[in-house]
Amino acid sequence: MAAARKNAAGEEKQSQLAATVDRVRRGVRALPARGLREGRQRLRHLRGRSIIPVQAGVAAALAWLLADDVLRNPDPVFAPAVAVGTIVSALGQRLRRTIETVVGVAVGIAAGDLLVALLGAGPWQTGLIVALAVVVAILLRGSSTLLVQTGGTAVLIATLTPANPEIGLPRFLNALIGGLVGLTVVLVLLPLNPLRLVQRAVGPALERLAALLDRSAAALASHDLDRARAALDQVRDFDPRLTQLQEALQAANEVVTLAPRRWSNRHVLAELTDGGDHIERAARNCRAMLRRVVSVLEDDEPVPDRLPTALRQLAAALQAMHRELDRGREFAETRERVQRAVSEAGEAYALGLGYSGNVVVAQVRTAGSDLLRATGIGRRDANRTVRRAAGRSRPPSPPPAPPRP
Repeated sequence: MAAARKNAAGEEKQSQLAATVDRVRRGVRALPARGLREGRQRLRHLRGRSIIPVQAGVAAALAWLLADDVLRNPDPVFAPAVAVGTIVSALGQRLRRTIETVVGVAVGIAAGDLLVALLGAGPWQTGLIVALAVVVAILLRGSSTLLVQTGGTAVLIATLTPANPEIGLPRFLNALIGGLVGLTVVLVLLPLNPLRLVQRAVGPALERLAALLDRSAAALASHDLDRARAALDQVRDFDPRLTQLQEALQAANEVVTLAPRRWSNRHVLAELTDGGDHIERAARNCRAMLRRVVSVLEDDEPVPDRLPTALRQLAAALQAMHRELDRGREFAETRERVQRAVSEAGEAYALGLGYSGNVVVAQVRTAGSDLLRATGIGRRDANRTVRRAAGRSRPPSPPPAPPRP
């Protein structure tokens, strides 16, 4: 018996080792394709932000020219640094970043000068001055940018004022010049195209969500629980794409608000912003839908062919929205696909589903309504369209009761 157990344990270890080796081999074989896919994604990311390096270079050159040649600042390095910091800060937060940089420098100078006059200079005075300056920044409810600029400026004032008592004003002027130059470049000279910015964020989100719906539909059709779970695991990584979409909308709204050359895009962007909110709601409903798909398979509920077809039609609606958004067309195909998805879900409901299957149908209807609203249809009309599409199918009537003897 002991020998048999030992042999069984040895065979199990060999099996585990073979499985591990097989996984490693598959991973190595997948590396070229994965690297190519990653490279393409990085190139797309670069194309979407290709104007930012140009903005940064122009802003740095102009800030240095103003600080050095025009104002004759003896130490103009901080001006282009602030200008570049304004350019590369998070899209949609450039105005705030610039204001906080200038305010942080001003607070650091004021606090540093006052405390140096009271306490003098030295190691412990430097530490105390910086701490108190940062306290002031915190009381102003500043972000990390304000805290960094306040603390950094206080350090310079506390350590360099005895040797160079005129350091405060040039640094403040540099911060002001750099911030103004950075804003001028991004809002006047080289503003982003707000519509293209949003389109480049919406497109990948729509395509990714459509791919996940297609995979979930295939899992339903083949009763493949592992595949459904894999799709659900992948949809949990979808939040960064929604975050990118919201950041793009925030940045685009900043541009059309402050850049005179982009004021003509305000109306279109307002529609895109409203549509982006509905796309986000549709994505969250789809995530709940994919959870219920897993439950359908786990509980071995009935899966009529119409149910995976409804998910495929919803995925097709997302892809159609991407195409029509890029081409600037009316969302005719998107709306048609949504109605097909809702109709197929209604047919599946009529054929009979379990609890989770019925929830999937409800999520298809809700996500469909969200997508219709993203195409510019009002809430009442969207709901009426969904009800009309779903109403083509009714749940089967219960069988008649047997006659009484």
